Amino acid sequence: MALPEQMVTVLAAYERHLSSERDLTAHTVRAYMGDVSGMLEHAVLLGHTDVGTLDVRTLRSWLAKQQTLGKARTTVARRATAVRVFTAWAQRAGHAESDPGALLGSPKARRTLPAALRKDEARELLEAAATRADDGSPVGLRDVAILELLYATGIRVGELCGLDVDDVDHERRVVRVLGKGRKERTVPFGRPAEKAIGRWLASGRLALAGDRSGPALFLGARGGRIDQRAVRAMVHARIVDVPGAPDLGPHGLRHTAATHLLEGGADLRTVQELLGHASLATTQIYTHVTTDRLRQAYRQAHPRA
Repeated sequence: MALPEQMVTVLAAYERHLSSERDLTAHTVRAYMGDVSGMLEHAVLLGHTDVGTLDVRTLRSWLAKQQTLGKARTTVARRATAVRVFTAWAQRAGHAESDPGALLGSPKARRTLPAALRKDEARELLEAAATRADDGSPVGLRDVAILELLYATGIRVGELCGLDVDDVDHERRVVRVLGKGRKERTVPFGRPAEKAIGRWLASGRLALAGDRSGPALFLGARGGRIDQRAVRAMVHARIVDVPGAPDLGPHGLRHTAATHLLEGGADLRTVQELLGHASLATTQIYTHVTTDRLRQAYRQAHPRA
């Protein structure tokens, strides 16, 4: 559906704001723009031709339509958030006198417990990967280093793929990570990860490096910076080596790292900083994981559970 000229102009300004001022990724910008465009198309059908005339009744009508179309609660909640962000910006930027999105509610998404490995499963995963790398193959050494670093730090797969060689401080055993919104943080790692990265840099990376390598820490089989799909495929393939373990990818190792940190006594604020969560509420889901495991252990161990 073609939007009125005023809405098209405001949308273009909003896209520039998301890309330039908020420095969001292209994927995130597309998601925001898609949600807001859908809402504006619904508003046009209800007679609106100007962003400034939007009201909460129109927004609620659009949100209700999402639910009647069978959209998941998480999708509806995400779209409501996208519209609230847009209407707040529109008011600040002078495109509207009020912010109707501030009055818009949204269904709470049901939070499911993220899949995570037990400590023995994580150890078995890393030991199996190390055994596979005993032949000294560059790819094997790389995979061990990636798995050790993902589990040691809980960094995102995109953050891992973006690492350069100089981002690793071997003496202090920390890695400099560029997270969401280009926010930089420093994350520590342990001796097993240090040794695995050292072996990869000393032998594996040298064997794969070429003209396309640049400063990338981890390389693909053809010598370029490794991409996220290759890392995901590798993690899923290595999980098969652990009988009974849930099928998870790099994000599952991130969940695993956070869970084991909390089970080991780390406080929630520390885990928030390590994971790079903007809000503590995002980190709090891991408390549900640990509580669930405590309850399970209690039922198994206590005679009057």
